[in-house]
Amino acid sequence: MTLIGMLHHRKDPKTVIKSYAYAAVAKAEGAKFFYFSPGSVNFVNSTIRGKVYENGKWIVRMMPFPDVIYNAGSPEKLANSKEIIQRLKEKIPFTTHSIGNKWNINERLKEAKEFANYLIPTEIVINTEHFFKFVMAFEKVVFKPIDGRKGKGIYFISLSENGFLVKKDSDSISYSKQQLNDLIEAKLATGTYIIQPYIQSMTKSGQVFDFRLHVQKDGEGKWVITTIYPRIAPMGSIIANINNGGFTNYLDPFLEQEFKEDAFNIKRTLEHFSLSLANHLDELQMIQYGEVIDEIGVDVGLDQNSKLWIYEVNWRPGCPPAFYLELDVVINTIKYAMFLAKNQHTITKNISALKQRKMEGKKEIPIIAITGSAGKTTTKAFVASILAKKWNIFESKDYWNTTEHTKKHAAEINPAHEAIVLEYGMAYPGVITEHCSIIQPNISIVTNIGLAHVGNFGGDISKVAHAKSELIHGMDQNGVLFLNKDDPNSSLLETQNFKGKIITIGVNSDADYRAYDVKYNDTGMNFKMMLQGQEISLFIPILGEHHVYNALNAIAVADYLGFAPLEIKLGLLFRKPPRRLTIYNCRDNITLIDDTVHSHPQGVRAAIDVLSNIGRHRKIAIIGQMRELGDLREEEYRKVGEYVVDKEIDIFITYGFRTEEMGVHAKVKGFPSNNVYHFTNKDELNQLLGKMIRKDDTILVKGASKTNMFDIVKFLDQTFS
Repeated sequence: MTLIGMLHHRKDPKTVIKSYAYAAVAKAEGAKFFYFSPGSVNFVNSTIRGKVYENGKWIVRMMPFPDVIYNAGSPEKLANSKEIIQRLKEKIPFTTHSIGNKWNINERLKEAKEFANYLIPTEIVINTEHFFKFVMAFEKVVFKPIDGRKGKGIYFISLSENGFLVKKDSDSISYSKQQLNDLIEAKLATGTYIIQPYIQSMTKSGQVFDFRLHVQKDGEGKWVITTIYPRIAPMGSIIANINNGGFTNYLDPFLEQEFKEDAFNIKRTLEHFSLSLANHLDELQMIQYGEVIDEIGVDVGLDQNSKLWIYEVNWRPGCPPAFYLELDVVINTIKYAMFLAKNQHTITKNISALKQRKMEGKKEIPIIAITGSAGKTTTKAFVASILAKKWNIFESKDYWNTTEHTKKHAAEINPAHEAIVLEYGMAYPGVITEHCSIIQPNISIVTNIGLAHVGNFGGDISKVAHAKSELIHGMDQNGVLFLNKDDPNSSLLETQNFKGKIITIGVNSDADYRAYDVKYNDTGMNFKMMLQGQEISLFIPILGEHHVYNALNAIAVADYLGFAPLEIKLGLLFRKPPRRLTIYNCRDNITLIDDTVHSHPQGVRAAIDVLSNIGRHRKIAIIGQMRELGDLREEEYRKVGEYVVDKEIDIFITYGFRTEEMGVHAKVKGFPSNNVYHFTNKDELNQLLGKMIRKDDTILVKGASKTNMFDIVKFLDQTFS
C-alpha cells in the first residue's frame, strides 16, 4: 500500500482546508496518507511526527518515511527549511517542484519557438526611463508586481492626448508625465515590477475576459485537462480575476455565445494548447533540474484576431471555483502520487534519456557578423538586444571591431552561447578576411558602403566595396546575407558567386523588409512595416532616419531566426551605444545632441538631419574634422557646407585642421557670414559658446573620438546643467 506524505509549511492541517479532501480521497483509492511540516522530520531514525485523519479528527502519529511526498506548501515559506527539504528530495520522490515566479516561467517558455510566439513580451522595469520607452513603443501597457497574485497591484497605463491614463481596479485617473514618473518611482522603491503590452480579450458586451486552463497528471503519469473555464470581469473593470469581482461561466455556452461557428475550433485549440504547454514545461523541468511537475494553471486571452496569448502560468494553482471540480483536482493528485511512488525508477531513466536527446539534437548556432561604412555598432546593438530576449548570446563590446578583438572573442565564446553577434571593422584590404578566418559567420550584414576610410583606398569607392566584400567571400557560402537596397554603393558588392540567401532592407525601395511612414518624435523614431503578413508599428529610442536602416537589419535577422513580432518590438528598445546622438536636456529648454564617436560625410549629414528635425528654435551645428578622406576631402567638405544651408541651420561652427573649408562653401551658397565660425582651439570655442547659447537653442556636436569633441559636450552640459 502506497504511503503518501503531504508536506506543508503550516503545522496544523485544520488550517489547510484541502488536507481533509486529500486524506479522504487517499483512503478511497487504497493509499495511506498523513500530513506533516518540515520541523517534524527525524533523519536519524527515518521517521516523521505526522498527523493522520481518523474518526473525524487529526491524530499525531510517528510515521515512517513515505513512498512519495505531495508538497503543497508555499515555496517561499518552505524556503526556511531548505536543507531539510533537500535531504528529503534525495530519499523520496516529490510529486512536483516549484517552477518559479511569473518571470522565471516566462524566461523558460522563450526557449521553445512554438511557445515563445504566444508570450506577451515582458520586461523587468529597471527605472522610469526604461518604463517610458516601453510605453512609447506599445502605447498601452500593464505594470504589475513580479510576484503578484489574485490580480492585486495591477496598473493599466495608456498614452492619452494630455499625458497618460492610468487604470487600477475600476478607477481611471489622468496623469502628467511627471506625476506618472513619481508613481512609478514610488512603486519601484517597494519591490520588483514587470511591464508588458496590454493585449485585451473583450466580449461582445464590452467586458474583459480570459480563460483559465487547469491541467494535471493522472494515475498513469499523463497530462489531462481538469477544466477550462472563462473568467469575465465586471463591467468597467479590466481584471477578470475572481478575487477582484470577476465571475465564471461554463466553457461551451460562453464560446457559442461569443464565437458562434468558431466555438468548436477555439475549444479544440484551448485543449491542445493546454496539454502541449504542460508537456513542454514538464520537459524543461526534467532537462534543467531532473525534476517533474504535476499541475499548472494557465491564463490565456484571445485578441481581436483570435490569436491566443499567454497572460501568465501559475504553478500549484488554486482549485477551480466549482465544488465538484475541487474533488477532481484531489483525485488526480492522489492517483499521480501513487503512480510516481511505483514508477520512480522508470521516470528517472526517462529523464536521463530526455537530457541525452536534447544534447544530441543541438543545432548550429547563428554567428552574425556586421560590417559597413556606417551603422555597424548600432546595428549590432539592435540585433543583440532582440536575440537576448530569448537566447543566451555573446555580443562583442561596442567599438571592439579589430581583428585583435575578434581573437579575444573567439577565446570567450563557449557552448552555452546560443547566438554570436560581432562587429567586423576594417580600414585596409585583407582585414575582414582575417576576421572571418578567426570566426566564420553564417549570417552577415553589410549596412552600407560609404566614404569612411576611402582615403586608404585611393579615393575609389569601388575599392571600399571590394574590401567589404571580403565578408561575403569569407562567410559560410550557404549562409544568409543582408544588404541595404537603398544604398547605391552596395550594388558594388561582390555577390555574384554567393550561394546562400540574400535578403534586402530599405525605406525608399521595394526591399524584402521595408519601413514606411518614418517619423521623428521627442525621444526616437516611429515607423511602420509589414511583418509576418501584418502591418506593425515600431519605435526605436534613438533619433535619425539612418537608424531606421540599422533597426531594419536587426528586424530582418530576427524574423529569419523565428522571433515573433512582439519580441522584435520589445528588443528594439535597446541600450543605445554611448555618444551616438545622445540627447542632453539642459536648463532653459536647451537641447544638446552628442554624436562624438565617428565622423564621415554620411554620418555628418545624418546628424545634421537630426538637428534639423528636432530643433524648434535656433539650430547650432558644431562640426569637426573628417579623417581619411584623402583627395575627396575638399569635395566632401564643400557638400557638408552646402548641406548646412539646405537644412536651414542658423549657426555653423567648424573645429579642427582645414575644416574652415566647410564654412567657406556654406557662405558661397548664401549662409550669413556673421553666423559662421571656425576654431582650432577648444578653449576659445567653448568661450564663444558660453556667451552665445541662449534659451531654446538646439546644439549638435559632431566629431570623431580622435578629435576629443566630447570635451565640448562636457563643457556645455556642465555650463547649462
